Amino acid sequence: MAQRNNVGVVVAGLLLSILMASMDNTIVATAMGTIVHDLGGMDKFVWVTSAYMVAEMACMPIFGKLSDMYGRKRFFIFGILMFMLGSILCGTANTIIELSIYRAIQGIGGGALVPIAFTIMFDAVPLESRGKLGGLFGAVFGMSSIFGPLLGAYITDYIAWEWIFYINLPLGLIAFAMIAFFYKESVEHTKQRIDWGGAATLVAAIICLMFALELGGKEYAWDSAMILGLFGSFAVLLIAFVLIERKVAEPIISFGMFRKRLYWSSNAMAMFSGAAFITASVYIPIFIQGVLGGKATNAGLVLLPMMLASVVTATGGGFLMTKITFRSIMIPTLAILAVGNTLLTTLGVDSSRFIVTVFMILVGLGIGASFSVLSNAAIYSFSPRERGAASATLNFLRSLGMTVGITVFGIIQSHVMTNKLTAAFSGAEGGAAQLPPELDLSDPRAILTPETRKLIPADVLDKIVTALSSSITYTFMWAIIPSVLALVFAFFMGREKLDEMAQSSEYGSH
Repeated sequence: MAQRNNVGVVVAGLLLSILMASMDNTIVATAMGTIVHDLGGMDKFVWVTSAYMVAEMACMPIFGKLSDMYGRKRFFIFGILMFMLGSILCGTANTIIELSIYRAIQGIGGGALVPIAFTIMFDAVPLESRGKLGGLFGAVFGMSSIFGPLLGAYITDYIAWEWIFYINLPLGLIAFAMIAFFYKESVEHTKQRIDWGGAATLVAAIICLMFALELGGKEYAWDSAMILGLFGSFAVLLIAFVLIERKVAEPIISFGMFRKRLYWSSNAMAMFSGAAFITASVYIPIFIQGVLGGKATNAGLVLLPMMLASVVTATGGGFLMTKITFRSIMIPTLAILAVGNTLLTTLGVDSSRFIVTVFMILVGLGIGASFSVLSNAAIYSFSPRERGAASATLNFLRSLGMTVGITVFGIIQSHVMTNKLTAAFSGAEGGAAQLPPELDLSDPRAILTPETRKLIPADVLDKIVTALSSSITYTFMWAIIPSVLALVFAFFMGREKLDEMAQSSEYGSH
C-alpha cells in the first residue's frame, strides 16, 4: 500500500511538471502584447517563443539518453530546477533580448521534463494502470492549451505579466518535493561515455533549422544568402550527426531502435499528426475572428470544443490500451482527424459558427489518442535503459512536425492571400488606397482587431475577408496530406498492445 501511495504522489508530480512545461508557451502568447509594450523590441518578440522551442527541442534527445545512462530522477529534478530558474529570471527581464535568453534557460528545463516524465511513468506504474495514467498525461496536454491562454490573459490584465513566470515557482516546488522524496529508482544504470559529438551536432543543427524557419520570409527573404546558408548548415550538421551516431557506442538517437515497426510507425504518426493538428489550432481562431467576425475572444475559448474533444480520446485511448491493440485505437481516431481536416476545407464566408465547432470537435477527437497512446506505444517494447531515448525521440519528432508544419503552411497561407488580394484589387478604383497605410495584409492577424476593421471601407473589407477565407481553407487542404500520412502509418503498427502477461513482473521502480 505504501508503494502504491508513493506511485500516486509521483504521478501527481509528473502531471504537475508536464502541465507547467506544456502550458508555458500558451500562457506567454497571450501576454506578448503587454510584454512588448513594456520592454520594447517589437522586431525581436518572436524570439521569446523561439528561444524556448529551440532549447527544448535540442535538449529532448540529449536528456532522454542521459536519463537512460545515469538515472531518470537526477535529470528530471535538474529539469524542474532549470525551469524554475528560467522562470525567476524571465520575471526580472528588462529587455526583450534578456527575456529571450532567459526563455532559453526555461527551454533547457522543458527539454528534460517532457520526455523523462513519460519514461518515469512507464517505469514506476504497474501495467494495469499505465493506460489510465497515459490518458491523464494526454489530457494534461489538451487542457494546458485551454487554460494557458485563459490564465495568461487573467494574470496580465489583473496582476502583472511577470507573474505568468512566477506562477511556475509554487508549481515547480510542489513537483520537486513529490519527485525528490517519493520517487525511488530501483533500476540499475551503468555509466557509459557521453556522445559529445552527437550532442554538439544535434544542437547546432536544430538551432540552424529553427533560425531559418523563424527568420525566413520575415527578417530575410527565403532565397537570401542568410536563409540558404542556415538551411545548408542544417543539412551538413544533420549528415554529420547521422555519421557520428552510426559509429559511437552509445548514440543519443539510436537508429537501431527504428528497426522495430511499432517504434518507427509511432514516431511517424506523432510527427505528421502534430503538423496537421497545429495548423488547425493556429488558423481556426483566425478564421472565426477574421472571417466570421467573431469577438476578439481568447484563443483558449475559441478552441475549447477542439481541446475538450482531444481530452475525451486521450483518456479513452489510454483506457483501451490494455484491452485492444495500439493500431485498433489509432486507425479510427486518425481517420477522424483526416475527415475533420478535409471538412475544414469546405468552410467559407457563409459558414456558421456551429459548423466550425462541429469540425473542430472532429479534429480534437482525431488527435487526442495520439497524445496518450503513441507515447506508450513508442517505449513499450524497449528495456528500461532504452526508454528515455525512445520517449525523447518521439517528443522531439512531434515538436519538429509541429514547427515545420506551421512554418510551411504559414508560407502557403500568406502566399495565397497575397495573390488573392492582388487579383481582387487589381481592377479596383483606388481600393487599395483606401486601406490604412500601416495595415500589413500579408499577416492575417492584422485585420482581426475590431479597431482596424472599422478603418476599412465595407466593400474593401469584404474583399479582404474573402481572400482571408479562401487562403485559410486552401491551407487546410494542404494539411490533409500529413493527416492522411499519419493514418497510413497507423496500418504499419502491428498487433501489439499493453500486454499484462508479458510485463507483469517488469515494473519495480516506485
